[in-house]
Amino acid sequence: MLPMTPIAAALALIFGSCAFAATAASGTTPRSLLAQAKGLPADFEEHLFDVPLAVQVERDQQRVGEAMIVLTRDDRLTLLEFTDHEGSQLSLDELDTWATYLKQGVPLGTCTGECPEQLLAVHYDLENSRLSLLTENAERENQISQYYELPAQGSRGLIMRNQLNLSGGQEEDLGGRFALQASSSLGNWTQGLNLQLSRQGGPDDSTLYHAVYEAFTQRELEGSFLRLGYFTPTAEGLTRQIRTFGANPDTALGVMYGSSDSLAITQPKPSIYPVYVTANRQATVEIYRNGLLINTQMVNAGLQSLDTRPLPGGIYEVQVRLIEDGQITSTTPELIYKPNNWRNHDQRWRYNVFAGRESKLLSNWEEQASGEMTAGASLNYLLHPRVVVGVSGRQVKQDLQLGTSVDWSISNNANLYANVYETENYGTGIDLNGLYNYGSGSLVFSHTRSWLDTRQTYETLPDGTRLRQRSVFIGQTSNSSLALNHRLTPKSSVNARLSHSQGYTDGIGLDLGWTQVTHWLGSDGNWRLSVFDRPASISSGAARNRGFDLTFSLALGAPGERWSASVGSRTDRDGGRDNNASLTYSKDLTGHALQSVSATVSTDTYGLGLAGRASVQTDTLNGDGFVQRSSYNGNLTGGLNLDSTFAVGEGKAVMTSQHQGQGSGMIVDVVSDVEDILLRADDLSGGSTTLRPGRNFVPITAYKSSSLSFDFEGNHAPAATIEPARKRYHLNKGGVDYQTVQVMQTVTVLGRLIDQAGNTLKGHHIINHASRGVSEVDGFFSMELNVKAPTLEVRRGEQLLCAFRVDMTQTPLEHSVMMMGDLICTPETLAHTALPIKRAG
Repeated sequence: MLPMTPIAAALALIFGSCAFAATAASGTTPRSLLAQAKGLPADFEEHLFDVPLAVQVERDQQRVGEAMIVLTRDDRLTLLEFTDHEGSQLSLDELDTWATYLKQGVPLGTCTGECPEQLLAVHYDLENSRLSLLTENAERENQISQYYELPAQGSRGLIMRNQLNLSGGQEEDLGGRFALQASSSLGNWTQGLNLQLSRQGGPDDSTLYHAVYEAFTQRELEGSFLRLGYFTPTAEGLTRQIRTFGANPDTALGVMYGSSDSLAITQPKPSIYPVYVTANRQATVEIYRNGLLINTQMVNAGLQSLDTRPLPGGIYEVQVRLIEDGQITSTTPELIYKPNNWRNHDQRWRYNVFAGRESKLLSNWEEQASGEMTAGASLNYLLHPRVVVGVSGRQVKQDLQLGTSVDWSISNNANLYANVYETENYGTGIDLNGLYNYGSGSLVFSHTRSWLDTRQTYETLPDGTRLRQRSVFIGQTSNSSLALNHRLTPKSSVNARLSHSQGYTDGIGLDLGWTQVTHWLGSDGNWRLSVFDRPASISSGAARNRGFDLTFSLALGAPGERWSASVGSRTDRDGGRDNNASLTYSKDLTGHALQSVSATVSTDTYGLGLAGRASVQTDTLNGDGFVQRSSYNGNLTGGLNLDSTFAVGEGKAVMTSQHQGQGSGMIVDVVSDVEDILLRADDLSGGSTTLRPGRNFVPITAYKSSSLSFDFEGNHAPAATIEPARKRYHLNKGGVDYQTVQVMQTVTVLGRLIDQAGNTLKGHHIINHASRGVSEVDGFFSMELNVKAPTLEVRRGEQLLCAFRVDMTQTPLEHSVMMMGDLICTPETLAHTALPIKRAG
């Protein structure tokens, strides 16, 4: 931040009355700076012009923030920097727009050149030290748009996610899947591709199956989408999905049209139930959902409620990590309760329709239909702000699938969902689900009943993978359950589940559990006790499975290490007692491709069992694997999961372990003067990514115009600057942008600027690659200097007056500060070498 002289800071108070009188005399017409300064003592005028001044900035009478500016006698204003924008209603993108415009120097009064954001005039009020920006929207009501605008020039890019999953063992053939899911952007159209290679791994099927499940192009519109090409016609775009029976629709070549919220602007709202953390000191909170970081916040010491407004809507569980001084001090699961109640009476319908011909593309699946016409429609209707009804019908493999649903939000903490569906030549079914949340827990009820004939069915997963039905059932099945989760104290909770099943398994099941968080041997740990009585199954020798488990887990040892042990009893494979015990060790690793490892040894009636697991992450891929030895027969089984993403954009390419995130991405090259530096890219739409020197990939939000902010990782920033500090983006899904970020090592230089006669030079701009400063009334200045390019240019307006090259080898630095003393600015110093005068203490 640029310093301001005490006299300049007090100017508004000293001559406020004079300026106010002048204002009253001249009415409301903005006056020149010289006119406003009339009546001031002559000595004060030099503290008004050509020196840094602190001002309040407003746009259309709305606060923008605080800034440092320089005024000149010819009624021109130059912004040095915004120093504070907390509480501003402007986004950082808008702030960047105004900063870029004002830093080039603008005349006060009516805007006549290129005027951003419909600017009409710029005015400086000496009385209040206020800079006012007047736009065409000053007296208009702000119409909040419901949808994001697509990028004016469209976007380009390609993002391909590659997944490999393998599983097998001594008595089981190797099975697995390779999936390639790609999205690309061309103009304002988005393309999708999904192909799969799979092997079931069963004893009766060793075929390597292959198929393409998606190859389409799609255009997002305001509230709807249009898809053309080859696709699996699932019911997309509905607020409430309607369940149906039987096989999912086969792939089709045709057209799909439906509702879409991709461009809809979601207004942030908090979770109905607050989320609290308690920190001993100033700390950081990280919020994870399904293992992915979705938000991070800074909290102060004491009991704090988190800001849940930026979190996605819905009802889901998150993991909240409290980090103090770089160490995780607590990790707690929390429920985010933000039900997406549909309340827009002007848009009561949500729909999805498709039509085409059943087709196969590079597929060797014999059951996959081809040649027949197929069509379908799914509808949601907002019957009441708390009641959504739905109906769907579609033709799949010459069978008609019908479904109906009702979703009733009885209150803010109670919800009921019912579904009735039928499929020709397959069966009929009903679903009933209820959820009730109260202050200390939740109660969940579920009931499903169906009348089935599954002899001619198979299942297609959402990603296109096809699974055969390995068990055939003819008759009636039902499953009912009632589950309770209740928090007794902040460190203790209980849960219970009562279930009844009929069909594949028959009988009543009961599970009871108690969890207690504790602190032992200076480490955090928890107890878990569960008792159960479950229906008979093949693994329990056709006898009821009764028993208990007692588990104790403790973070003991070095940071990241954890031990857990358990003892229990259950029904064995022959219907007798199986007393068992296990011991597990796990460790999280840092600064290493190997992220975590764990090992388990167990014993039971049959013998000794072993298991091991590891996860890895490099710059190009991430994955995990496991291996097990059965205590029953000694056979070995194992599995492997690998995931990698390839992205291309702006002529650059990268292979990364980062997930695609919100649909688009940015390739960031970090060029640094500082070794082993870590940066952080914060997406203002949510999410954060760590950057290292070299090429990086940052997942960003599609469709929304926003920006990435670059900062140093951790609490102790080095003596360096980041250029640029922010990058704006606006991309379609599949679009990829590019940015080079430079980290320049700097020192702070202090000096005074004088002319050949020894007179101080005020209001001169001193410019370096890393920053810029303005000399004060007494000629003093302070600024950051790029160590690798230690040059200082002195300018007055557009004129280059002199330049200096600082010799960085002459004097050691202390605290990254260098005293330059007097710098004599003459045309002859354009190639002059400046030496520091002493060591800064």
